[in-house]
Amino acid sequence: MLDLTNVRSTLAEHYDLAPNPDLAASMQDIYAKMDRVISPADWAIYAPYVKAINELKKTRNAVILGHNYMTPEIFHGVSDFVGDSLQLAMKATDVDADVIVQAGVHFMAETSKILSPEKTVLMPDMGAGCSLAESITAEGVEEMRAKYPGAPVVSYVNTTAEVKAASDICCTSSNAVQIVDAMESDTVIMTPDQFLAQNVANLSKKKVVFWPGSCIVHELYTADDLRAYRELDPEVKIIAHPECTPDVVAESDFTGSTSGIIKWVHDNKPAKAMLVTECSMASNIADELPEVEFAKPCNMCPYMKKISLEKILYVLHTMENQVEVDPDMATKARQSVQAMIDLSKKLGL
Repeated sequence: MLDLTNVRSTLAEHYDLAPNPDLAASMQDIYAKMDRVISPADWAIYAPYVKAINELKKTRNAVILGHNYMTPEIFHGVSDFVGDSLQLAMKATDVDADVIVQAGVHFMAETSKILSPEKTVLMPDMGAGCSLAESITAEGVEEMRAKYPGAPVVSYVNTTAEVKAASDICCTSSNAVQIVDAMESDTVIMTPDQFLAQNVANLSKKKVVFWPGSCIVHELYTADDLRAYRELDPEVKIIAHPECTPDVVAESDFTGSTSGIIKWVHDNKPAKAMLVTECSMASNIADELPEVEFAKPCNMCPYMKKISLEKILYVLHTMENQVEVDPDMATKARQSVQAMIDLSKKLGL
């Protein structure tokens, strides 16, 4: 865990990070991407960090991979590439950089290191974990294999390196149905998200058995809540992530991965939209779609929100919090992630 007192003291010795309205005004091109959701006063606070990070990236030959759940000042202000887990996993293999800063959670940084072992991967906060990734171990995978001999293990990319290494192939929420359908066995084991697995089972020809993990953000939504919201505002379009329960998915107008949700809203431009996923999703696309009113409620991921501009600048400055994966484990994990990437490309996903 970073000592924030030390972080602030170190940064203060090297950077002028005081709120700066004049600097903020000079960075209007960046601010225009988020001015619907970030106030001018807040932008004056963020601008010095954004400037320092973007300059330091050039010095370090670094790129920042920003997940769709990052806050707008990170997503729009400093991220070189943004997307969902699959998009970032593939980008990690393509980027021409010495350093990757993972603006996301820890399993994503592990995945970047697995796919690009020669690169330095920095994690702004090692405490940015994931309830799904922490719900299963390699022993849990072996337990499922013992219960269903011969069934392939398809593990959600939201898992640790050790679980990826114990699996046959990975998947994301955007390609899970196609990955499962492509398995040769009639029975497929999915770990660790029980609700993603149940939603896949409703769309797949396979018998899908699953580990009982769940996401602390998406499991909070209920079908009763959505029905009540729709009753109050019949015009709203409800768009859900497949980590939600099947009854929530059934109440939705569209279900998809984070990138699928963004595409659907862009393509359909509903007058009102409620994104049944992490809070920052709507904030990050609000300025691109001024004609869409994004409705609340939403649920916040406490792990994603551990990532801040301050922490990103600190790890880029000090090169601390380097993510390492045991080489033997990384080799096995790489096989399951690469199998997903290769099959996704083969299927045209």
